[in-house]
Amino acid sequence: MQIGLVGLSNSGKTTLFQLLTGTKESSYAPGKANRGIFKVPDSRVDYLSSMFKPKKTTHATLEAIDIPGLIPGADKSTVSFLTSVRESDVLVHVIQDFDNPEAPHLEGTLDPLRDLELVTYELLLADLDQIEKRLERMKKGKPGKDHDTELALLAKCREAIEGEKLISSLSVSPQEEPFMHNYRFLTAKPYVVVVNLDENRIADSDSYSSAPISIYCKQHDIPLLFLSARIESEISQLDGSDRQIFLEELGIKESGLVLVSRLVYTRLGLISFFTVGEDEVKAWTITGGTTAREAAGKIHSDIERGFIRAEVIEYKDFLQAGSMAAARNEGTFRLEGKEYIVKDGDIVHFRFNV
Repeated sequence: MQIGLVGLSNSGKTTLFQLLTGTKESSYAPGKANRGIFKVPDSRVDYLSSMFKPKKTTHATLEAIDIPGLIPGADKSTVSFLTSVRESDVLVHVIQDFDNPEAPHLEGTLDPLRDLELVTYELLLADLDQIEKRLERMKKGKPGKDHDTELALLAKCREAIEGEKLISSLSVSPQEEPFMHNYRFLTAKPYVVVVNLDENRIADSDSYSSAPISIYCKQHDIPLLFLSARIESEISQLDGSDRQIFLEELGIKESGLVLVSRLVYTRLGLISFFTVGEDEVKAWTITGGTTAREAAGKIHSDIERGFIRAEVIEYKDFLQAGSMAAARNEGTFRLEGKEYIVKDGDIVHFRFNV
């Protein structure tokens, strides 16, 4: 799963990238995307590892892409920006709300809502251009069996864009879904906004609920969080105990790494289930609504094909019981069939035969 970090130049994207991936110095090359894998923090994995003491502990991972900063009006910048955006599964829009004398804001002033609209405008223009080109090709080509369905969908998308609405706000029918999937419209991608603050303002982030950008995001159902990427990136390099002390002194209840990961998981509808044992404790990422048999296929296709039953215990029940044996005695360890919907936090052992 790829997280595209987008925003105007000097917004702090690269600093957030360093915070997420744990890198001290970015190998960022101007005009090119920088990539890095990071572990998704999960205290449940840590607890299970402390209980089973496995040879290996594996957290879920995500890939961050530090997309070159957008410079409005610069054609080369825009092309590189849009190309990298198209590869991403979810967009995290980083917005500058801190003073930087060495690199002043491109627009001369700080205005998070304006910056959000600037980037959104570029995405809308790219989608509109794609729609117009497709409509032109359809005029010249021979109509296919689903010609009318596609034409109506494109018209609906163009109308939304001309009204400055994201394509993600549209309702799509089952007949239209295959076309929408193939288009990969930029404004159809899941979207999250991160406002990057000065460190001396992070303790007051709760007061931003009445800020224009907060009101806008609430109206448009866009997840929003506030953090200071620079100070958190510096703190993340400290030892665990020192790190927690500094976070508490700044009034930071949870790190940006935890908040961004959680927001992305929620926005994409992702959950985690766990497999445990002496060899490995591992978190597996699936989409909410996945059946037990489909989840088994996440581990290996042979397990999905030969699926018999799933032995399941919810994490909270295991936490209360303290061991698998106690959970069995309490009746919270159960057998489930192939159509069972795996829940976030389920600890699962699959029975299979191939």
